Amino acid sequence: MLTPPNILTIAGSDSGGGAGIQADLKTIMALGGYGMSVITALTAQNGLGVRGIHAPEPEFVALQLRTVLEGFRVAAAKTGMLFSTGIIRALADVLRQTAFPLVVDPVSVSQSGSALLRQDAVEALKEDMIPLCTLLTPNRPEAEMLAGMPINNADDAFTAAEKLIKMGARAVLVKGGHMDSSVVVTDCLLIRGEAPRTLPQPKVETTNNHGTGCSLSAAIATGLGKGLPLSVAVTQAQEFLNLALRKSYAPGKGCGPVNHAARFFA
Repeated sequence: MLTPPNILTIAGSDSGGGAGIQADLKTIMALGGYGMSVITALTAQNGLGVRGIHAPEPEFVALQLRTVLEGFRVAAAKTGMLFSTGIIRALADVLRQTAFPLVVDPVSVSQSGSALLRQDAVEALKEDMIPLCTLLTPNRPEAEMLAGMPINNADDAFTAAEKLIKMGARAVLVKGGHMDSSVVVTDCLLIRGEAPRTLPQPKVETTNNHGTGCSLSAAIATGLGKGLPLSVAVTQAQEFLNLALRKSYAPGKGCGPVNHAARFFA
């Protein structure tokens, strides 16, 4: 039996279980990794929305990270909800001393529309976190916010990705879920020094899409932790998420999560 790679998620907690830390740990385990966590914020939420957010002091968030690194060999990590300038800078100070692959999902707004990143933290995300990442995984609104430009098609997505690579990211995946298409969802992958790639997946018609971005970035981090090339880790994560969307369901009221266990029942 091969020892699972240790995969770290640095993100917020979703009390409804569909996104954030909970979605990440489910994804990591489903794909054969050992999941660890650094919790950046507690949210009171369910499928109907986010009712409240409580964030610990940045020093305690950084202490969680240092403690994990002291006790485990981390094969790869991902970040999700980072919430504030103080938390971003405290984490970045520690992450600069590491060498494992890092996937940064620049979470700014929840599926229900609640702000998960303070407005004054956007510059800290650009200056302190993007230069550390192996891969940045913004959706269309996040890419528009970070690159400072509208995105209407794949050409725009690659232009935005080029801007984000100039900020320090080694690669950018602009997710296509917010693009208008009735047939496919096309993600746009740009790796520094390589030709741009469009990565289409069949569009899944479902309202149970809570935690899609969290699950995708966690799946990519797990692939990188297994030693997969970046492009392979991305395409395998896409396949995992597409199946999880096809098998999604609503365990409670409102928007349901993707089905992280779908591959075991496919």
